[in-house]
Amino acid sequence: MKLNSAKIRKWSRVVHRDLSFFFSGLVIIYSISGIVMNHRDVINPDFTVERIEYLLDMQLQEKSSINSDMIIENILKPLGEEGNYTKHYFPQEDVMKVFLKGGSNLVVNINNNNVIYESVTRRPIISSMVKLHYNPNRWWSIFSDIFAVSLIIITITGFVMVKGDKGLIGRGGIELIAGILIPILFLII
Repeated sequence: MKLNSAKIRKWSRVVHRDLSFFFSGLVIIYSISGIVMNHRDVINPDFTVERIEYLLDMQLQEKSSINSDMIIENILKPLGEEGNYTKHYFPQEDVMKVFLKGGSNLVVNINNNNVIYESVTRRPIISSMVKLHYNPNRWWSIFSDIFAVSLIIITITGFVMVKGDKGLIGRGGIELIAGILIPILFLII
């Protein structure tokens, strides 16, 4: 059976279309998480950290009289964090640091009652997307390899789908060369 260029273009469109639809969700996930990973200096993809400063309503006693029950009742309960206490210590004579489950913490100046509360919460969607970039397990590695091969197939079928001056021998070829040269320039520079 002899294949002519019309049949090759027809099958290229079918393969290109079907693989593109099947992997479109993964392309979007990798694109969004890739943007976030490129801007880690601006956005933490795993956690949101909110910093709140306030003054305690009560005067704290000497550090020897401060215990976990007092911290839970008077400092954590108003924040809704009473069930998250893990431990506390004094890095300085007049400064107490309180650790909470999940990574949140408080720094309390016992002389002036100033409190700095850092609430740490996981970003549920973006952190999961970024996790996929790190191939979390063997099966995901196999699936992402299939995805990578499919991207190559999508690219090659895209080359032959369009003929003439808009295809590979015309505008498409110029765009292809530009798309290859740009990463090469970044590697050289």
